[in-house]
Amino acid sequence: MRGFVLFLIASGMMCQPGRSAVQSSGKRVIVTIAGTGDAGYSGDGGLGTEGEICNPYGVTVGPDGALYFCEVGNYCVRRLDLRTRRLSTVAGDRRPGYTTDRVLATDAPLNEPYDVQFDHLGNLYLAELANNVVRKVDRATGVISTVAGNGTPGFSGDGGPGWQAQLRQPHGLAFDLRGGLLIADLGNGRIRRMDVRTGIIETMAGTGGRRWTPDGGVLPNVVLDGPRALSVDPEGNVLVSMREGNAIYRIDSKSNRIFRIAGSGQRGYSGDGGPALEARFDGPKGIAYADDGSLYVADTENNVIRRIDLKTGIITNVAGTGERGDGPDGDPLRCKLARPHAVDVDRAGNIYIADSENDRIRMIHEVFRPGARPQHHPQNHRLATPASGATLHRGSPEVMKPTCRRINPNWRRSPGGEKVRSTRISTVAGSSFKVSGSAVSRVYSPSRS
Repeated sequence: MRGFVLFLIASGMMCQPGRSAVQSSGKRVIVTIAGTGDAGYSGDGGLGTEGEICNPYGVTVGPDGALYFCEVGNYCVRRLDLRTRRLSTVAGDRRPGYTTDRVLATDAPLNEPYDVQFDHLGNLYLAELANNVVRKVDRATGVISTVAGNGTPGFSGDGGPGWQAQLRQPHGLAFDLRGGLLIADLGNGRIRRMDVRTGIIETMAGTGGRRWTPDGGVLPNVVLDGPRALSVDPEGNVLVSMREGNAIYRIDSKSNRIFRIAGSGQRGYSGDGGPALEARFDGPKGIAYADDGSLYVADTENNVIRRIDLKTGIITNVAGTGERGDGPDGDPLRCKLARPHAVDVDRAGNIYIADSENDRIRMIHEVFRPGARPQHHPQNHRLATPASGATLHRGSPEVMKPTCRRINPNWRRSPGGEKVRSTRISTVAGSSFKVSGSAVSRVYSPSRS
């Protein structure tokens, strides 16, 4: 855990500017970046491909540019440095259980950690399904604490402190654009929202019922059919995978209604190349919104990763054959997967897959022409808009569009403006920040390039 804390402090959670644009061959390949294919626990301090992992679930690119993933079978959270490819453990002592808070995260027993996310300050949050809690690892100290759930399965606590509330099998996590923590409270058939500043929890959607989720239903009194994973798009809409409903939904941030965007509701595998609404899923779980306006879905029981173009509504397969198996690496469409539970996508378009029952983390990336150097965008974290008066640095995670859930370390010059290295935010409006340095004050617009 100490390495995790020191790395974030030393780096100031700063992302590096992307390298100049390069030419791609247009070909994508899939490679194993962590795990040997044998279930176990080993390899901390060594290369990810030489370390054993066990049943990885939630996966996310953190504010330091490293990849974090939960290991349900090892009761821990691991970190893979994507530059050095070195593996380490950041939470969990590999004993299943629940201990008193306020200890180092690496000294704390966990119980089936299912998802991991970061808030805008770089604190790590993890959902422990079997402990019925959501816990936080402090970025600065590495100390773990419970923020939601009292450890007893049930439903209670809306309107009060999150740590006093009851959850039942919390599964997926996400942060909305206001910095609120969203929890897929699976066993209660609800999505809960906790204000991380006040600690107050409430039900955002769901009644506890278990039946088909109706199109156009008004929140919060709408039935959710197995809410498993969550993601947030640049407009603040919440995307939800319904495992039992075999469908993907969007909660519209303006109308406060829920709409089906993929999946007919019938169990099966079909529809690639056609309308996502007519496609069949089989137990979809992890989802991830990508900067190109698409949504990636871990179609778990079909052993594939699928992509939904949210502009056209067309669905395609990006990895897996539909048959359970292990590889081989190379062509993503010829690489067999085994019940993948989660997926994430970074700003460069690299796709990270928790190939759960193969005990591997795989990555899909583009192949670049000889001599070309691919862009490296280490930062790919979901953050809320920074508060007025926050101290920022060029490329820091807090520098982002208020309407965009992803970080953009690149800035383009506004007319008459000039770049500054150290900045302070004074106002946030539209898609620009008014920032000031030691000698200049200009308005900058985040670049989407």
